[in-house]
Amino acid sequence: MVQIPRWQRILILAVLIIGGLYALPNLLPKSTVDSLPGWIPAEQVNLGLDLRGGSYMLLEVDLKSLDEDQLKDLSAKVNYALRGAKVGFANLGVRDGQLGFTLRDPSKSAEVAKLLADELGIDVTVTDLGNGEFRLVYTDIYLVKRHDSVVNQAIEILRLRIDPTGTKEPSLQRQGEVRILLQVPGEENPAELKKRIGTTAKMTFRMVLEKVRPGVDPLPAGASILTTKPDVNGQTQQLAVEDRVMVSGEDLTDAQLAFDQGAPVVSFRFNAGGGKAFCDATRENVGRFFAIVLDTEVISYPRIKDAICGGAGIITGSFSQSEASELALLLRSGALPARVVIIEERTVGPGLGADSVEAGEIASIIGVVFVVVFMAMMYGLFGLFANVALLANLFLLLGALTALQATLTLPGIAGIALTMGMAVDANVLIFERMREEARNGRNPTLAIDSGYRRAMTTILDSNLTTLIAALLLYQFGTGPVKGFAVTLSIGIITSMFTAIMVTRWMVVAWLRRKKRAALPI
Repeated sequence: MVQIPRWQRILILAVLIIGGLYALPNLLPKSTVDSLPGWIPAEQVNLGLDLRGGSYMLLEVDLKSLDEDQLKDLSAKVNYALRGAKVGFANLGVRDGQLGFTLRDPSKSAEVAKLLADELGIDVTVTDLGNGEFRLVYTDIYLVKRHDSVVNQAIEILRLRIDPTGTKEPSLQRQGEVRILLQVPGEENPAELKKRIGTTAKMTFRMVLEKVRPGVDPLPAGASILTTKPDVNGQTQQLAVEDRVMVSGEDLTDAQLAFDQGAPVVSFRFNAGGGKAFCDATRENVGRFFAIVLDTEVISYPRIKDAICGGAGIITGSFSQSEASELALLLRSGALPARVVIIEERTVGPGLGADSVEAGEIASIIGVVFVVVFMAMMYGLFGLFANVALLANLFLLLGALTALQATLTLPGIAGIALTMGMAVDANVLIFERMREEARNGRNPTLAIDSGYRRAMTTILDSNLTTLIAALLLYQFGTGPVKGFAVTLSIGIITSMFTAIMVTRWMVVAWLRRKKRAALPI
């Protein structure tokens, strides 16, 4: 333990230099960091929501509504299939989480069962209840896979909506089966953020039933009453619209703000499949009104004058420039597969974050000062060696957080303060062991060797158990708990390095300068 090979000294020096370089940008103004040479790391540690300010939201994906919407889509498919086969039916609708209908001619039950099985595939269970009554439900296997896919898809779409330029670095984490934790540091407009999150932005193209007068004529099966977007005078109207989707917004590849005769519009482009479907739908329905539906609102319903081919078009309406730009963003990022509900919301102002940083800095400085004074008073010169290692530990910890681009939170600062106290634990164990060996009559060389060798097992055991606890907190914790676990885990590793390697290097260097008669502790 009193011999340090050359390669170890080189390794210690290299780790300290690299850690110092990564920590350096955090101690300099941003303007100075930008002017540093290219070989010096320029990243600074990421500040979390509670330090930088921003928005925190806990979201829940509404899977119940998703299942209901899927059954409505299934209803439109069944309606289309039965009418295409010229099969009479009645009472087609969703009841108690199932889609049901009754055949006018029960003798065709076997024929209809086979038709629906072929049309709908293995994901739908078709049950013949007798007397021409049918019930249809999606299989449990399909629903489990669909729900999991929907939540993951919602996370990615929300990421595109919140951070279209890739500069905000939002944090989106799945929590359990249906919840999503969203944190957006630096967000200055929570209302706009909520608007983006709350809009499903599912765009569909459907045919308008012009002969059906809402509120007057009976609504046929496979149709719904939808309200139009308010015009410039704030007036709306109701339209009867087919549930069957002619073209889906899922086939969109791009949407941008544009201008048509000076008015803001949204230009869009389909993929190959969507372009063909759009061309066929407009060719077959020339002269009819075509409803462009966003979620449950008709934003435009132009009359089809001719087939629209080429895979591109525009959406006109009573848009302001900001509304058209926002709609283009929503369509470009994609529709949320299900409605997302905000069940918890917190907003942290940048002033509060700055106060937290200042309070955390003061607490950490006070903690470090007390530790430094205690070590110097208790262990003299060796205590000063431990204090130098403590400073090195702080730089290594900051450098590691910066290199890993980990997010520093207020609990993370608490973890740093705790680490500062824990960092000298190993030195205390070693120095006390040295004192005990010196009292037993051993010379300084043997006392130092025995102090490091016999205390090593205790040091490793205590730090390893704490590290395991920190890793478990990181694995199973969320939000602030993870921030605390990150700094604690890194701090344990860096403190073991500085206490065992850096301090020992200084102690051995002191021992070998000249023959020592006693330990200075």
